Amino acid sequence: MPDKAILLDLFPEELQAFLKEHNQPAFRAEQIFSWLHRGVSFCDMSNLPKSLRDTLSENAYDLPLSLHASFPSKKDKTVKFLNACADGNLIESVLMNYHYGYSLCISTQVGCKMGCAFCASTLHGCVRNLSAGEMLAQVLLANRYLGVSGHVGHIVLMGSGEPLDNYENVVRFLKLVNHPDGLNISLRSISVSTCGIVPRIRELAGSGLPITLSLSLHAPNDEIRRQIMPIANLYPMAELMEAIRDYVKLTGRRVVFEYALIDKLNSLPEHARELAKLISGLQCHVNLIPLNRVAEHSLEPASPRAVQTFLEILESLHVSATVRREMGADISGACGQLRNLHLKEPDQPDIINT
Repeated sequence: MPDKAILLDLFPEELQAFLKEHNQPAFRAEQIFSWLHRGVSFCDMSNLPKSLRDTLSENAYDLPLSLHASFPSKKDKTVKFLNACADGNLIESVLMNYHYGYSLCISTQVGCKMGCAFCASTLHGCVRNLSAGEMLAQVLLANRYLGVSGHVGHIVLMGSGEPLDNYENVVRFLKLVNHPDGLNISLRSISVSTCGIVPRIRELAGSGLPITLSLSLHAPNDEIRRQIMPIANLYPMAELMEAIRDYVKLTGRRVVFEYALIDKLNSLPEHARELAKLISGLQCHVNLIPLNRVAEHSLEPASPRAVQTFLEILESLHVSATVRREMGADISGACGQLRNLHLKEPDQPDIINT
């Protein structure tokens, strides 16, 4: 990473220490924190003396990301962002417009090392973790894009990367984005997705953070899960589900199971019945996902009829379930697709609408 500090990583008391190190008055920390969390550049922090603004510009980033390209969908109001990190890496976020407001899906790593067979994020491995400030900057850039038309009120940590593989930075991000002097987004409006890192699920359960936990399950048993998710070789289904049940018991929060329906592999009626038995008695919801095709993989999505049958079986067995509405399909909306396309074809034209 570049040697400048990312001030969006810091809480006000940590900003005070940064200012003292640079012979600047610590009382300015709260002002700077407030400006940063509104996405304001150093040069526009109007109540700071020019000498301080110059010091900040020389030694730190106001926003550690910049908007490299935006891709608005022609089918709905979804917008895919390709953001450039200070070190040149590209990451993605997706802005979605629902009846309850704007939701942003953010990335937590540059790439991913989990190796799930249906996901484009993992094709080039994991380059590095994102810092808390780089996650926060994705939200601020989306707000800047929206301007007077609105702001992000819900956040999903379900873009590129495995959030619980970057646990400390993710927890710091959650506390920063919820800070009363910052964006103050309710943690109950934030979902954190994981492919199933059991020790971190248990740690998150004891953190006291009332987020919604989403588990990328995608299979009703170990045999199928190990074919598409390498993490299943480390944490078998029995151990994973024990952690999930303990999570629900300790937090009182409903868990969401993400289930991508793959033709023949995990989408047959017997799989639906097996899934219902697996999660029986849990305070949960199943989010059925029509599989996004990834050119580098051979997996095919289940047919619309198979998806509907799967849903009907779950509902008949008293499982709360819905089919996720497809959004942003015409802009490579699934996580990792746009970044991979750009890595393969760096000279493709970009669309900037700011």
